[in-house]
Amino acid sequence: MEKSLTWSEFEKTEMRIGTILEVKDFPEARKPAYQLTIDFGAEIGIRKSSAQITKRYSKEDLIGKQIVAVVNFPKKQIGTFMSECLVLGSVGHDNDIVLLVSDFKVENGLRIG
Repeated sequence: MEKSLTWSEFEKTEMRIGTILEVKDFPEARKPAYQLTIDFGAEIGIRKSSAQITKRYSKEDLIGKQIVAVVNFPKKQIGTFMSECLVLGSVGHDNDIVLLVSDFKVENGLRIG
């Protein structure tokens, strides 16, 4: 394990709940991925992200799903696409990712803490 974070360092990470509104294929990505459009509520708004979650999730499965993402990382250019947040998930063997989700429907933009 790497060096532990301090509590104040952890508090700077803004993990929020968002609802996936749109999912597109991302054929230009080096590894199979989707382009996601996610609603994080009135305060944060709509953000886009690239996510390598094609092994476990179909596009239809993802629409309306509430996920957890980090919304205060710098934007990242991925090919022709600008990723604006980092969708979180557990990473298993062969990059098999299981998304972190809310058990119950909650307000978009709620902070994880």
